[in-house]
Amino acid sequence: MSAGTALIVGASRSLGLGLATEYAHRGWDVIGTVRGDRRTGLHDLADASDGRVTVESLDMTRPEEIAALRERLAERTLDLLFVNAGIARGDIPVGEVPTEMFVEVMVTNALSPMRVVESFRSLVTPTGTIGVMSSRQGSLSLNTLGGQDVYRASKSALNQLMRSYAARYADAAHTLLLMCPGHVRTELGGPGAPLTIDQSIPGVADTIDRHSGEPGLKYLNHQDQTVPW
Repeated sequence: MSAGTALIVGASRSLGLGLATEYAHRGWDVIGTVRGDRRTGLHDLADASDGRVTVESLDMTRPEEIAALRERLAERTLDLLFVNAGIARGDIPVGEVPTEMFVEVMVTNALSPMRVVESFRSLVTPTGTIGVMSSRQGSLSLNTLGGQDVYRASKSALNQLMRSYAARYADAAHTLLLMCPGHVRTELGGPGAPLTIDQSIPGVADTIDRHSGEPGLKYLNHQDQTVPW
């Protein structure tokens, strides 16, 4: 029997693919999303999974695609909904950031994940988990060095939006998690980051699983430590 069903949004590569792989190895049924119809590592994972991993197409910056996927999955029940999103467009002082770039990062990193959460929350079991990939850089109190202005702002906005979401659905029993994966060696984290995906993601999954069934919102890292707001 499956350990549960997870929908992982943004699972074509990097941290999202790592999380999909981790949950598949833990015996879960995994639905992962990719943008467009190009072949990705998630397709390779699905091919080797004996049907336990399936691939769906979603560009979550397009509301009509969120609605279409919600309709396709209307009969599914989710134990875990996890939204992985993160783009950065360079370390540019905010006064020099073009408006189009600011909007793109905010829509991708903050608005779109919350649209997914709002759309799919009713598919999550009453005591299931809803998580989004945040970052240490979303912490206001830990920002002592500056830099990556717009990326930081987008993750802080995501955190704030999740707090509003938690307040709006305070009577729900869902576990709500803002997850910080650590500084990971990805395209976003850079080649000098201290952690590999294989070092980060098992801790992310352990933390998610450890808090299953605990209602309310937590901001945690891959070592199950609280990240200050």
